[in-house]
Amino acid sequence: MNTALLEVTGLRAWYGRAQILFGVDLRVARGEVVALMGRNGAGKSTTIKAIMGLLRRVEGQVAFSGQSLRGLDAFQIARLGLGFVPEDRRIFSELTVMENLEVGRQPPRHGAPSWSPEKLFRVFPNLGTMTRRPGGRMSGGEQQMLTVARTLMGNPHLVLLDEPSEGIAPKIVEAMANLILELKKEGLSVLLSEQNLHFAQLVCDRAYVIEKGQVRHEGTMAELADDEEVKREYLGV
Repeated sequence: MNTALLEVTGLRAWYGRAQILFGVDLRVARGEVVALMGRNGAGKSTTIKAIMGLLRRVEGQVAFSGQSLRGLDAFQIARLGLGFVPEDRRIFSELTVMENLEVGRQPPRHGAPSWSPEKLFRVFPNLGTMTRRPGGRMSGGEQQMLTVARTLMGNPHLVLLDEPSEGIAPKIVEAMANLILELKKEGLSVLLSEQNLHFAQLVCDRAYVIEKGQVRHEGTMAELADDEEVKREYLGV
């Protein structure tokens, strides 16, 4: 396997006094798209947020490009080239599409794909037709695309995508799948949390299945697709 870009070992996390993660291990290699799958409440989003430094109490090890992220704030982690696309989008509704993109701009990084608004508009043609539209006047799917595009303006090595297919129209889901495949061609690594097995099969190389804060299955997408017991027990498929 390629060199691990992201390596998570024994990750434990809490919300207040409630422990949510109980020793999660996972890795993402360079140029790889990996799914973190499970039902609602399984711990997918908590894992993503813990990696990104967004939770107060976290134990275990997270290494990115060989560097420990322990004790770093989210903005410091982002500056290292780890991008984050939250499930709730968090665009700036008063700012235009172009202004939202400028907020995310960071310098080019050695070994990472480099992004500009012009390049992003080739990937997201819809955004290119509404550069002056305020974020608050866009559909949910358009906002989702804007959030991804804004993250890419940071020229990350790896993107954490939290529930990219959740709550958007099937046509936009298809566009999101095509986008992730384009990112992979560019050499970008992706870790996405997802419930939709069909979506994950379209874009991912491997999957981790999480339940009650623990990894219950790890393997290729083909192995997961063939494992009826895992799908039934942990994904409800």
